[in-house]
Amino acid sequence: MTTKLILDLDTGIDDALALAYALASPEVNLIGVTCTYGNVVVADSVRNTLAILELFGRTDIPVFAGPDHARVKDSFEVQEISAFIHGKNGIGEVEIPDPKRQVETTSAVDFLVESVDAYGDDLIIVPTGPSTTIAEAVEASNVFRENANIVMMGGALTVPGNVTAWSEANINQDPEATDLLFRKVRNVTMIGLDVTLKTLLTTKETAQWSALGTTGGNFLADITNYYIDAYKTTSPHLGGCGLHDPLAVAVAIQPGLVDTLGINMKVDTDGETRGRTIGDETRLNDQDKTAAVAVRVDTAGFLDEFMRRLTGLARETAVV
Repeated sequence: MTTKLILDLDTGIDDALALAYALASPEVNLIGVTCTYGNVVVADSVRNTLAILELFGRTDIPVFAGPDHARVKDSFEVQEISAFIHGKNGIGEVEIPDPKRQVETTSAVDFLVESVDAYGDDLIIVPTGPSTTIAEAVEASNVFRENANIVMMGGALTVPGNVTAWSEANINQDPEATDLLFRKVRNVTMIGLDVTLKTLLTTKETAQWSALGTTGGNFLADITNYYIDAYKTTSPHLGGCGLHDPLAVAVAIQPGLVDTLGINMKVDTDGETRGRTIGDETRLNDQDKTAAVAVRVDTAGFLDEFMRRLTGLARETAVV
């Protein structure tokens, strides 16, 4: 059975791996990619996305640009920690050829709204960066709000944040947008740090990609090794890099990879806990639960699928 997907990426390293996972999944019909800011600025997210699609021979997939800053801000600059983790170019300073294609003229928001109009909840949207583009689509269309099926990477319910003690990076970029998403959209699955930090990759796995001797294998290995090295500084206790964004794509395809808690969520937008994702006390007793938060993950099952799919994808690219 085919799963229609749209990815909303701020194309850094784990976004690139998430895109590769979707491309490597035969049951996925990736109808488009929207690009946001976060790990990089929107222009770099667009460039990276187009270049990666070209590297893997998928120039049929359109790419759209979204808003370039958070709802309560006038501009955006990449944070120093983001540049350290993902590299200044977003893909670990790895160089791949500039894409021959251009971004679509339709806006990301319009594309999202039109796609939900066309496919309803048969379409799954996977945001892996700030929720700014999704929030604008919610405000633009009641049909989107009622029918959008969202599997998002972001947040932390049972573990600390990775930017502050409370806030995960994607939510921290635009807390107001994710709060609006949680309050307005009726079908949201949150894939947060609670589960993504249990899905770790090491150089043992990336060596399998290098051994292929292909352009795709070298690209995946080089960007991921950069990511692993960054984790040695930021999170040495983990022993590898977290596969945050790829897990969200995998769950969109195979929901059984995670166990979820049905809960109505909110985001704190003021005070020292700004950016915290937590249950909404005003909707605690509502029987209608609009969000499902992943709290357990089949780590071995996911990692097996991740390596099988991405290795197969990389094997089909040109020999170096």
